[in-house]
Amino acid sequence: MTTLSKRTTVRLMLAATAALIATPSLADIRFWTTETQPPRLALQQEMATAFEEETGIAVEVIPVEESDLGTRATAAFAAGDLPDVIYHTLQYALPWVEAGILDAEAATEVVESLGRDTFAPAPLDLAATEDGVASVPVDGWTQMIVYRKDLFDEAGLEAPTSYAAVTAAIEALHNPPELFGFVAATKVDENFMSQVLEHVFLANGVSPVDESGFKGFDEAATIEVLEFYKALADASPEGELYWDQSRSLYFSGQAAMIIWSPFILDELAGLRDDAPPTITDDPTSSELASRTGIVTNFSGPSNPDGAAWGDVRYFGITADADFDEAQAFIEYAMDEGYTQTLSIAPEGKFPVRRGNAENPEAFIEAWSRLDVGVDRKAPLSELYDAAMIDEIVGGLDVAQRWGVAEGQLALASKIINSQVINRVVREYIDGRIEAAEAVAKMNEELAAIE
Repeated sequence: MTTLSKRTTVRLMLAATAALIATPSLADIRFWTTETQPPRLALQQEMATAFEEETGIAVEVIPVEESDLGTRATAAFAAGDLPDVIYHTLQYALPWVEAGILDAEAATEVVESLGRDTFAPAPLDLAATEDGVASVPVDGWTQMIVYRKDLFDEAGLEAPTSYAAVTAAIEALHNPPELFGFVAATKVDENFMSQVLEHVFLANGVSPVDESGFKGFDEAATIEVLEFYKALADASPEGELYWDQSRSLYFSGQAAMIIWSPFILDELAGLRDDAPPTITDDPTSSELASRTGIVTNFSGPSNPDGAAWGDVRYFGITADADFDEAQAFIEYAMDEGYTQTLSIAPEGKFPVRRGNAENPEAFIEAWSRLDVGVDRKAPLSELYDAAMIDEIVGGLDVAQRWGVAEGQLALASKIINSQVINRVVREYIDGRIEAAEAVAKMNEELAAIE
């Protein structure tokens, strides 16, 4: 259990006093959450109840489907009926501040109160405003190259932290049908392919946007991306491949490398009956997890520093909020209640706040001991060694997304969702067009997106 900051303690005392003299309707705050599954809602309600017991501030936890969040927030804003706090994805942070839905000053005060240096830098940078942050980062995850560390070690291969290391491993290990060097995403109408490709482009420092809007893909660096992705596809089975084939082939021992989200971590360890590893005769075995390594940040030849693809979730304080009560609730959820916040789904909720003044690693340590799994449970720290835990969490230090730093996330999202990149990349890897032609075709079609 952590100790609340002095500022937070004073705020809670004032809020609790106000709660005693105010009517219940004035004392309550409303919290919209997109974590709508019943077990996750129950955990959030438990935290809200604990917060009320400590402060006298009642929190109404309101489930909102993620697909409805944008339209509901816009309608509530127009009606002057926004909730006090919204748990939301990165895509809404800056646009909602610009629209007047969120109060960035209130969120920035929370971050400063908790200690800016206790947060991973990238989640703050992704939501940065001119004077602070749009919303308070809560949790996140980074996409990963999942690889057979045992096979890499046997062959004396480097971990797949660069284009060159990945292609060297493919050359050494690709031996179909017993073992495919990689399982690339090739199904153009699947968001999985869009996500994987953005990661691969970011790794080489390639983006279609700058501060002024669409700038087009740089030909030389993009050709490097295309050639690398063709190497991945050539080392993959034939067909329309997406997340399902990637996971199935890796779980059966037929893939040396895949790109996947961290939601695979509990499945790798045999903790889910609906997605069992089949590499051994025991679907509950954690053996495959013990043979696995992960890489979150990898690089291309034009970007030696590399990049990680990250997804971050935030607590936003709305323009209609009771600011003191909303800030107190968020500070509680990010401090004394933070371990419970992460426990909603630890395999996909990495701690963006690493610790506190007493222990800079307090929340990482607590998170690593949280149970993951569905049909069976075990903490990540028992399934994976400390170096791998550090790699899992460390990706959030450098996580990126197209358009965020440039203030062009909305345009970048439209570019991604158009699936033009997926389609043209598929034409190239299928040998229907040359690399330079593919770059020109993407730039021509994407330039029409506004």
